[in-house]
Amino acid sequence: MPWPLLLLLAVSRAQTTRPCFPGCQCEVETFGLFDSFSLTRVDCSGLGPHIMPVPIPLDTAHLDLSSNRLEMVNESVLAGPGYTTLAGLDLSHNLLTGLSPTTFSRLRYLESLDLSHNGLAALPAESFASSPLSDVNLSHNRLREVSVSAFATHSQGRALHVDLSHNLIHRLVPHPPRSSLPPPTIQSLNLAWNRLRAVPNLRDLPLRYLSLDGNPLATIGPGAFVGLADLTHLSLGSLQGLPQLAPHGFRELPGLQVLDLSGNSKLKWVGAEVFSGLDSLQELDLSGTGLVPLPETLLHHLPALQSVSVGQGVQCRRLVREGAYPRQPGSIPKVALHCMDTWDSVARVPDIL
Repeated sequence: MPWPLLLLLAVSRAQTTRPCFPGCQCEVETFGLFDSFSLTRVDCSGLGPHIMPVPIPLDTAHLDLSSNRLEMVNESVLAGPGYTTLAGLDLSHNLLTGLSPTTFSRLRYLESLDLSHNGLAALPAESFASSPLSDVNLSHNRLREVSVSAFATHSQGRALHVDLSHNLIHRLVPHPPRSSLPPPTIQSLNLAWNRLRAVPNLRDLPLRYLSLDGNPLATIGPGAFVGLADLTHLSLGSLQGLPQLAPHGFRELPGLQVLDLSGNSKLKWVGAEVFSGLDSLQELDLSGTGLVPLPETLLHHLPALQSVSVGQGVQCRRLVREGAYPRQPGSIPKVALHCMDTWDSVARVPDIL
């Protein structure tokens, strides 16, 4: 066998099983040259609350404790051999109603934490300060008011993805300027399907992705997105009630590239000035809205726009028509939105602006 191929096989990852706590499954993944490095994934899901505290191998990287009807998890339970070096912990689909500020204080290598589908009603400040988290899932709980400081960590600038969707959140408390910890490094924040009536104050966060889908936002006007100049993806789909888009409501988002307004059947035009300031916007989703037909001045406010979805399989793309060749002195190319029904491939008449 050729040496390069032999080396590739030696470095590739392999999976085996090992003895485990009764009812659990332990899967070992080996890495490196001649399997010199190994990590264990332990699945103890669906066994019931009696399993805690469950003993796990010392080299456990990921532990699944989901669907065990757990009502409480504390620091002592998560402090045994194998726990303090965990990189991933799944506590979803349990009966947790509260956390203490020290619950995860011993998990100094934890990167991924799933607490979704529980009954959590509050998060203590700096709940995850001791862990270098990159992903936290708190969706489908009963959170009402959340402090952004709960996600402040010693992660040294690592990007953090937070899912708070499907809660009862009506208010987000900003990170206090005199906190002992720096502002959380949240780059992706999912607040979909909560009870927010206004865009929350997120100005201290380095956000790139934000979803506010399904919230009862009343008005989106100037100042709503102050401090979020780095945002590239904003989703405002299926807003509840009668949402209003005020002129220049997105002007604080010069770097936004994708805007999703789909599913807002009661949303009406108040003028193309709504999109003023979105000089970097490339994709716009208006499917299922009352914002069609498109106004003739749309492209004047969106110089970088490449595509618009207008629903029912209709996709519009930016088209530049150079006109007669050779170009006449002083002539200006015509910019159009060329719309096509992707379901039946029947082209529609281009809107030339």
